[in-house]
Amino acid sequence: MEKHRNKPAVDVSHRDKRILYGIVLTVVWLVLGALYISWNLGWARFATLPIDEMGNFLEGAFAPLAFLWLVIGLFIQQSVLAENNRELRHNNIQSEKQTMAIAATEMNARQETFFKIADNTRRQLGGIAGLLFQSSKGQSGDNTYSEAEFMEMWHLFATGDFELFSRNFLALAGKGVDLQPLFYGTQIRSTHTDNFIMNFDRLLRLARDCDTNGIISDAQLHSAHGLLSSRMRELHPRIKFKRYEVTRSSAYLEQIIHSSQGQDNEHGAMKAAG
Repeated sequence: MEKHRNKPAVDVSHRDKRILYGIVLTVVWLVLGALYISWNLGWARFATLPIDEMGNFLEGAFAPLAFLWLVIGLFIQQSVLAENNRELRHNNIQSEKQTMAIAATEMNARQETFFKIADNTRRQLGGIAGLLFQSSKGQSGDNTYSEAEFMEMWHLFATGDFELFSRNFLALAGKGVDLQPLFYGTQIRSTHTDNFIMNFDRLLRLARDCDTNGIISDAQLHSAHGLLSSRMRELHPRIKFKRYEVTRSSAYLEQIIHSSQGQDNEHGAMKAAG
């Protein structure tokens, strides 16, 4: 800012020097003109000259001065225009920086809002997946898991593991289990599955609205909820959904399956020990 404030002062001094040079040259020229009249004509004879001759003489005498001040004025105007252009460029740069800062602040606010909404949505999706898993694998389904095991899973869900049931579904897919009857075998399951897809799609739209480089969207798509939603869409019996743009789903699915299988083995060992 100090450099920017000092620039106009330097330009003013340059302009003052040019004006000072013009005044000096003007005075010198007038003195020379006065000496010329005094030595060659005399002031008395000059005063008696006809009007046309005197006008021609004065026109010739002051023409160089007019040209001198015209040139000085052009240089001064050029300097002022250059300074104005520099000021405009500086203001444009500052405006661009302010615009970028406002956009970044707005994007950060939208991302913070998204993460708050995403936490509640992940809990909601986990609850829907839990109801769907209990409907298909509990007493109303094939009774693979006991009531006590579901109570334990719901306890883990309550402590913050919102993707527990989604991982269990993905683990079943890794074991070769046909998931379509588990998703759409009954009206209740179909309703839970459609609600899961709808809520995840809303979450994904919010993520893409506040995501400039795709990291947040990819994180949602590659989560257990995202992979489960993609599987639900692929197996939907009535609607032909478009596939999500998931690039690493296979590797990530294997990782989730291995993690879930490890948890199942640990849980089975604890039950056997008990």
